[in-house]
Amino acid sequence: NVMSTFLRSLRVPLIQAPMAGGICNPKLVAAVANAGAIGSFGFAYSKPESIDETLVATRALTSGPLNANFFIFPEVTPPTEEDTALAMAALAELPDLPAEIQFSAPNPPYFYDLHAQLEPVWRHRPAMLTFHFGVPPPDIVQHAKDLGIALGMTATSVAEANAIERAGADFIIAQGAEAGGHRGTFDPAGHGDQWLSTDDLLTDLLRDMRARGTSLPIIAAGGIMDGADASRFIRHGAAAVQMGTAFVTALESTASSAHRACLLDHNSHTAQFTRAYTGRSAQGILNDFMRLMEYKPLLPFPVQAALTSPLRMWATMHGDPRYQAMYCGTGFNRCKAVPAAEIVADIEKALLQAVPTTPSEPVRLHTAAEQRSA
Repeated sequence: NVMSTFLRSLRVPLIQAPMAGGICNPKLVAAVANAGAIGSFGFAYSKPESIDETLVATRALTSGPLNANFFIFPEVTPPTEEDTALAMAALAELPDLPAEIQFSAPNPPYFYDLHAQLEPVWRHRPAMLTFHFGVPPPDIVQHAKDLGIALGMTATSVAEANAIERAGADFIIAQGAEAGGHRGTFDPAGHGDQWLSTDDLLTDLLRDMRARGTSLPIIAAGGIMDGADASRFIRHGAAAVQMGTAFVTALESTASSAHRACLLDHNSHTAQFTRAYTGRSAQGILNDFMRLMEYKPLLPFPVQAALTSPLRMWATMHGDPRYQAMYCGTGFNRCKAVPAAEIVADIEKALLQAVPTTPSEPVRLHTAAEQRSA
């Protein structure tokens, strides 16, 4: 089938993580795909017309495999006027705010309709479609299968992985606590999150599958920065790895100059989780905004994201690291300013040294059916 053909043809078992917020662009994603890995877009906040334009532009640069990623947004009850006023007051108290930033109460809808966002995806048929924060509706799962698009979802626990398997996914993205950006828990509040490391989560998922006699390819994500990391996780049983932070400072990335500079300044910063930007836990460079907003009133996800958007956009445009959301994982101090193809080549070289192959037998992912028959 189409998915099996795609997985067999993959030269490097690496997914460049989908990152919303201006980091991923056609040049970066195409460079990754042309180097033999999977290039990804984070389309969670993108309108359908923008998704279509981006995929058209990327296809002009590569025929390689692409991944389109979306959020499973929760049903949101609009916050009360009192809660909104408190959250706005907390932002207004931030020091040195420019006069042009005006905070206003967000109005629904707080996000685009998922089915509308997926219309251009169905037309362009990327190799992969992935989801963060939960499982998509059954009709979306079925449509992806009908079109031969490989379907994956993020899990941070065995329970979430089991739900993903029951939903009919083709693979699981195991997100450890080292990963940058939003924590992928199904529960927006993160209740019951064990904050498992990527190592521990991969171990738990493999053990659970063996105990139940099932098998789905698992992609390890979180804290993976180079070929040595990738090789270790694949030897441990991952079918592939997903890397995001390493690509933020790739030469083709459109991350802001302040974001890039903070990641490349290896000794002056730390990574920390915060809910202050969006209302959900997300990991990034610890800055003034995160410090000042700790314990302050927040609105639920994604209403808080809409509320803070003017400040984040202003900070990004003006190169102000104090108020930017500079997402990254714990391994950011190994970031390099190199071409994306060089990052992919490092992974490929390490895997070829660890698992020798002939030129006609590339390191490859395997479908669930192939793993069961092995």
